[in-house]
Amino acid sequence: MRHLIDALKSGDLKSLFASFVYFDTGFSIWLLFGALAPFISHELKLTPLQSGFLVAVPVLSAAIFRLCFGYMYQYIDGKKIALMGIVLSSVPFIFSLAFPQELNYQILLLLGIFLGLGGASFAVALPMAGSNYPKEVQGLVLGLAAAGNIGAVLDGLIIPSLAKIFGWRNTISLAGLLLIPAFIIVLLLAKDRARKEGSSYYSIYSMLLFYATIGFMLLAVYSYHNWFGIYGPKALLAFPIIGSSFVIVFLPNKYKRVFLEKDTWIMILVYSITFGGFVGMASYISLYLVDMYGFTKLHAGLLMSLFAFTGAFIRPIGGYIADRISGVKALLFILFIISILYFIISFINLTPIFAVIFILVIFAFFGLGNGATFQLVPQRWPNASGLMSGIIGAAGGFGGFYLPTILGMVKQTTGNYSAGFLLFGIVSLVALIILKLVHSQWMEWAHVRYNSEKEAIIGIAPNGRVAMEFIYEVK
Repeated sequence: MRHLIDALKSGDLKSLFASFVYFDTGFSIWLLFGALAPFISHELKLTPLQSGFLVAVPVLSAAIFRLCFGYMYQYIDGKKIALMGIVLSSVPFIFSLAFPQELNYQILLLLGIFLGLGGASFAVALPMAGSNYPKEVQGLVLGLAAAGNIGAVLDGLIIPSLAKIFGWRNTISLAGLLLIPAFIIVLLLAKDRARKEGSSYYSIYSMLLFYATIGFMLLAVYSYHNWFGIYGPKALLAFPIIGSSFVIVFLPNKYKRVFLEKDTWIMILVYSITFGGFVGMASYISLYLVDMYGFTKLHAGLLMSLFAFTGAFIRPIGGYIADRISGVKALLFILFIISILYFIISFINLTPIFAVIFILVIFAFFGLGNGATFQLVPQRWPNASGLMSGIIGAAGGFGGFYLPTILGMVKQTTGNYSAGFLLFGIVSLVALIILKLVHSQWMEWAHVRYNSEKEAIIGIAPNGRVAMEFIYEVK
């Protein structure tokens, strides 16, 4: 406890709190459709595939916009990006307040694009919080900021009850009230002390790319039945590739270079499993429990809160453990457990009570994995943590998109979810094997190397990478 208090006192606690609130509120509105999905699906008579796509669109939207936010963060004050994101996130709530009867399936998909801006807060909230603290406590601080995942708890606790009383259309309008205190707290308390690159051209360019991406995403969702001659389920599975390619193509070449590094792709794979599993399951779990085990909508919402709370609460612990033993060692164990749990759910017909227990445990390991993964990011890319938070965070969103989409496809095709969970178990096992192969190499930079005399992390190459051959443990 003493270590925790000293760590929090070593930086700006008010700014950390503002980052937490920004992400917490963003996460809550981001997964709004997940809590409302049973109500929406029942009234609009959606198929399992349509329901899966409904909750997946905001998740994917957040992934794409994390790329934009991460890029903007290199040039623009994080506080300004956060305030802009909160304002744009209000579009669905204003629309639902003005035109509640126009909320059909197609409109909901389009509004889901703006809900995704709440999830994109990840790419700003984490590096902004970290910029206010020294490197040796980054795992803990980033874990606390990212515990804003707990916003999903509000969705499960409150949203289903409101929907039952006021209807899901009016509930969408009421949920927008969360944005007001978030805007005020960020405005008054947030500070971004990260070093920015001084090009005004790129700051304007990054903003234009962001708004162009909004337009592209709206067009893509509006025409999702036919993208470049791709139809049906294949078009849905191609959605992340099409959306992310749009942003990546227009990134400056110096930022595209990170995609040439194998470490980037390994981190992307790992986070698509841990955070992708967390957000994907959180957005789909209410539908799964109602459909598979006959839970009521309210009980499914309460369980969604329990799962989300567990994953969010334990995330800082994952970061703390990673600070002690390294994120690499922690992730080897975490990925092993996640893959085993997926296989068990796939092969064994669990009773409702055991299903809830297994899902609770897997959410706990999702949370541990999220904290451990992002403990590694500032060590591996200390001068580009904002950009890499956006890229790797986007990967988490891609995983969160594919999970509900594939589960919906599998359910509609086979009548159950076993094949979907089996696929996710195999992917987790592959990630574990890959991480084991690079284990010794990653351990060269996986611990915090902090020079107390220089009050800085040492061994940083001009390209922002850790120069492994020049780094040694500080005793």
